[in-house]
Amino acid sequence: MEKLLFELSKKGRKGVKLPTCDVEEVNLTQVVDGEYIREELDLPEVSELDTVRHFSRLSQLNFSIDTNFYPLGSCTMKYNPKVNERIASLEGFLNLHPFQDWETVQGILELAFLLKEYLKELGGFADVSLQPAAGAQGELLGLLLISAYHRDKGNSSKDIILVPDSAHGTNPASAAIAGFKVLTVKSDRNGELDWEDFTKKISDRVAALMITNPNTLGIFERKIKDIADALHERDALLYMDGANFNALIGRMRPGDWGVDVMHFNLHKTFSSPHGGGGPGSGPVGVSERLKPYLPVPQVEFDGKRYYLNWNIPKTVGKVLTFYGHTAVWVRALAYILAYGKEIFKVADYAILNARYLRKKLEGLFTDPYKHVPCMHEFVLSAVNLKKYGVKALDVAKRMLDYKVHPPTIYFPLIVPEALMIEPTETESKETLDYFAKVCKTIVGEAKTTPEKLKNAPYTTPVRRIKEAQANRQPILRF
Repeated sequence: MEKLLFELSKKGRKGVKLPTCDVEEVNLTQVVDGEYIREELDLPEVSELDTVRHFSRLSQLNFSIDTNFYPLGSCTMKYNPKVNERIASLEGFLNLHPFQDWETVQGILELAFLLKEYLKELGGFADVSLQPAAGAQGELLGLLLISAYHRDKGNSSKDIILVPDSAHGTNPASAAIAGFKVLTVKSDRNGELDWEDFTKKISDRVAALMITNPNTLGIFERKIKDIADALHERDALLYMDGANFNALIGRMRPGDWGVDVMHFNLHKTFSSPHGGGGPGSGPVGVSERLKPYLPVPQVEFDGKRYYLNWNIPKTVGKVLTFYGHTAVWVRALAYILAYGKEIFKVADYAILNARYLRKKLEGLFTDPYKHVPCMHEFVLSAVNLKKYGVKALDVAKRMLDYKVHPPTIYFPLIVPEALMIEPTETESKETLDYFAKVCKTIVGEAKTTPEKLKNAPYTTPVRRIKEAQANRQPILRF
């Protein structure tokens, strides 16, 4: 087990020599309440060499997109161009402060305005707010906008949000936090929203439907315009979860279908590093219906200067302390500009890779929607391996021994023993062929030596954990 830095500490060892203090020393008790001042600070005393080796070893324990294939369905774990990191690390961006006067930050305001304009065009929306810190917060903002729209029209009885049974878990959670009741709509045999169940559940109490398109099964909702029309007839709105926008970008615009509000995941579709808790950014695009309620401030341009517009009378207020995760904006705009007019290739190759890999895996797992073409991801089921005593979890654990990160498992909930696979547009044919070969090997092991899968992984720093015990008695250290 890897030691903590504190455990490597030996009194008297030094890893850095600090320069002489070049500012006037201040008596801390004059500026900080005495109860918060410590006389001694127990920091580890470790040499520079030991520190470098410690963190280098820790980095080698990580499984990351920079080291191995990461087909995590619905999460778009694709390669993040390193040029984006260099641009986001430029001194001018790093040294910005949110309390600076807007006249001194014209550069980042221009960047924000350009990004907003590109997202408006790509999504087909009337306006965009860059403020939300992540996709889930973007969802919450979208629902707050929907609530403000109905309140403004005096429709206080509209208190229901329709959510498909295949939805991301954040959808019903966000709706509940925003004060709505959630009503589930079934999926049909094609994996799409069941039209009969949907029309049966539309009523004057419905405020909106939340839908993902392509949905979490990787299937395109072909009735999306009919769904929008049916909602609008009842003065209900259409919310679209933008988690899978990389399957549409440059090819289709949700606003053209009648979508009223959608959050973009900059940290998924537009290449910022994703996972490990951040960073995230969830801008929200809206139709003309919802534009009057956008949060303040909005970045605007008057023809001469960029400025923060606080004059939005019907605004829902602020959803983030400052104006958004600006470093993620920088990466996203760099990504958009790099593709330029060819950004449609993101969607083209995401779909091509998914359909190629699905074909390569044919016959290895159960394909519950094999009669329907997939978009950028697809969902298989390991239910055919249960007769050998093998579950989706066992397949996932065994993949780690072959240096492949498992796909998402047990989601969507409507598919038993689900394996949700998204190869993304950035992976090569050779990588997809290797993954298919790994899957074939693992299925062969399931049939001949199932115990090998049930005890996997064997090569990772941490072996198979006891699921229940890990929840009740977690070991919160290396």
